[in-house]
Amino acid sequence: MSEAPINRQAEHHFVQDAESPPFIAQRLAFAQPIVRDAAALAMALRPAPGGPAASLKGRQDYVTEADKAVEKLISARIKALYPGDGFIGEEDGSQREGHFTWVVDPIDGTSNFARGRDRWCVSLGLLQQGRPVGGIIFAPALDEFYLGQIGVGAWMNGRPLKASPLTDGKSAMIEMGWSPFVTTEEYARRMTQFLRLGAMPRSSGSGALAAADVASGRLDAYLEIAINLWDVAAALILLTEAGAVTSDFFGEGGATRPTRFLAAAPGLAEALQRATDIPLKSAEPS
Repeated sequence: MSEAPINRQAEHHFVQDAESPPFIAQRLAFAQPIVRDAAALAMALRPAPGGPAASLKGRQDYVTEADKAVEKLISARIKALYPGDGFIGEEDGSQREGHFTWVVDPIDGTSNFARGRDRWCVSLGLLQQGRPVGGIIFAPALDEFYLGQIGVGAWMNGRPLKASPLTDGKSAMIEMGWSPFVTTEEYARRMTQFLRLGAMPRSSGSGALAAADVASGRLDAYLEIAINLWDVAAALILLTEAGAVTSDFFGEGGATRPTRFLAAAPGLAEALQRATDIPLKSAEPS
């Protein structure tokens, strides 16, 4: 199966921006080809369309050989470049500690990947002492390459990201992720809150791409009742730089356990806070 065409326009933002902190910009510049190589490996291993070609870690929680291979590739390449950096992966957990920490979801949207679908991505976030400072998300089957650096900006295929200007919940498109940690009753309660707001709900199977869609304005909000750090580590900086608002993921314990996460267009923040009782703030980390 051939890889989607590559758009490399966005890869020049960090290396050409004279105001970029060099220790962050350099890491992101070196990490971009690593993510592309990892995505190419995943594409080569992607099953043909059909029933899931994967093992189950839990209810609706798939893992494939590609997940493991992609994480191993990224871990080894990052370690070779920055042996003092920390590393956290979805499949093998925390492997290393450091002032900078890379957080990888080797294939976010594994349930889609395992069925030969296109909506999945490689997600690599960069934290500095626990604070998100950079992120790379690549969905190769969609040819969408996201980059973000704190204080510099965020782009998809070279185009700046900006959160939706929408202010009316009756026109909103909102995604809500599914999780085995959430009861059927809680899921239904949250979905009802969005329906009463007048929004159009949906679920597409990739938390990282849903958050990126909020950053790009394709979605007006995204809610996950229980999500892990590796699912959002790269997307957090995209939301920050695009002007979105979020719940306090790290303040609610997201660094160490599955935590609720709400991201939204700023014009919908007040209505969503009332509807969900989830406080929202500027996405910029404190």
